[in-house]
Amino acid sequence: MQVPAQIAGLVAAGVPELAGMSASAFTALGAGLDATADAVVAVHPSLVAPSRLAPLLRRLDKPGFVVIDMPDLDDFGVIESVVVPERPLYLVHGIDRGDDLRNWSPDEALIELQRRGRTPLTISEGISWLLADPQRLEPNHCFMTIASRMVKDAKGTLDARTPAVWISGGTGRDGRTRKGAPKVGWCWAGNRHTWLGFASAEHRG
Repeated sequence: MQVPAQIAGLVAAGVPELAGMSASAFTALGAGLDATADAVVAVHPSLVAPSRLAPLLRRLDKPGFVVIDMPDLDDFGVIESVVVPERPLYLVHGIDRGDDLRNWSPDEALIELQRRGRTPLTISEGISWLLADPQRLEPNHCFMTIASRMVKDAKGTLDARTPAVWISGGTGRDGRTRKGAPKVGWCWAGNRHTWLGFASAEHRG
């Protein structure tokens, strides 16, 4: 989907309202982006925080949600090896869901992605990708966004959680009504999951 159509889709989804601006002002934020690029329009977290963006996701007519035990999602920043453009809307090129890395741990996958010359997605970029292309979230083919991590202390120690997006099974605290809905949750950095790949990009700009 070309850039203007993606921005129109973000407008229709209600992103301008979350950003506290008009649809025309929001659309103007896309000025200067390559309108013909084969890329995803990402919403910078400074414009709309990921916890507010997640409920705009849709699957089976059900809205997305953030797990109850991740109230600090918006405190997750960007790891040092990833540079995110300082503009409210920007492009992420060459996204891959990382299916071939399923059953790798986040710690292992980060090293492999760097070896391939790719960079992992942030949680905001992952949500933006699914707003543009909801079909990329499939049963047993979901993904982590390991460019987002939270620093715990002044020494730079990282919280062990890594954000991810998958499909709720409607169990536990999710609630049965959320079965099949897009779910923003977390996984331990050292754990492996057979249904989660590692979304990554060629570059941003």
